[in-house]
Amino acid sequence: MKRLIKIDKFVVGIILAILLAYFFPGLANSESAVPLDTISGIGISLIFFFYGLKLNPEKIRHGLKNWRLHIMVQSFVFLIFPLLVIIFYPLFKSSDYLHIWLAFLFMAALPSTVSSSVVMVSIAKGNIPAAIFNASISGLIGIVVTPLWMGIFLEHQSGDFSLLDVYTSLILQILLPVFLGLLLHRYLGGFATRYNGYLTLFDKLVILLIIYKSFVHSFEDGIFNSVKLEQLVLIYSGVLVLFFLVYFVIGRASKLLKFSTEDTITAQFCGTKKSLVHGTVFSSILFPASFSIGIILLPLMLFHVTQIFIISIVASKVSKRNDTGEIVTSNQ
Repeated sequence: MKRLIKIDKFVVGIILAILLAYFFPGLANSESAVPLDTISGIGISLIFFFYGLKLNPEKIRHGLKNWRLHIMVQSFVFLIFPLLVIIFYPLFKSSDYLHIWLAFLFMAALPSTVSSSVVMVSIAKGNIPAAIFNASISGLIGIVVTPLWMGIFLEHQSGDFSLLDVYTSLILQILLPVFLGLLLHRYLGGFATRYNGYLTLFDKLVILLIIYKSFVHSFEDGIFNSVKLEQLVLIYSGVLVLFFLVYFVIGRASKLLKFSTEDTITAQFCGTKKSLVHGTVFSSILFPASFSIGIILLPLMLFHVTQIFIISIVASKVSKRNDTGEIVTSNQ
């Protein structure tokens, strides 16, 4: 009997956070006694402190050996992905869809993520060390590259956007905690490994809190009242096209470079992933107050759900291959 695909609990959590924001906005409104901004700010710094604790410098150095795979993954994550969105800029720059286009560019410019990428690569019997390396290094690269991509266009859209202020916030809130974690890895790395499940749960709870807070403000401002059905269809169609285009192009490039099956799996799984953790954190730092964070996060959340669903199907299928790479089917 075929195994049923499990529903990702984090996806369910995202849906519940949005529903809570709509029906119970009290905790995040201006009259609330609960300091959600302070809590989420501390939570963000702790997320990246624990992220630094988990990074093993020795493993990162060792992972550099498979350089062709790493260059391809990072090129797709930070170069090909954004360029595929930017080529459509002339169609949207003078239209009412510009904010939606910016939301897609933001999604495309984000780094890959560690947990789900590595889990899926593991299920599919891919190159797990390479997956860990690429997902880990991607998060560090994104701290520098993502603001650069967004700064090119946000400076023209908002007079109160300052790349210097953005990097100052990123350094204080993200980069310093990461490097503090790296410095303490030799002392607390074992703790981070031993309690990784709890730390991952903490990460997800902070992200759900940020999503809740963002959508409360979006609902209060009536942002989604102006989103028409055809716009939602356009957004999700764009998400699907972008995912499948990148997925199949990476597969073709891997074949031309004569990657092994394991390396191809890692390239496709890590190269098509976008970090919801970085997205929710970066959105509150990169975008001025005049932007609706709910709309900005919408394509990213749809992409996150779609990528997990499709990749889980692919991972389950390719995990059944034999030594020759052929898929083994069961008659039971």
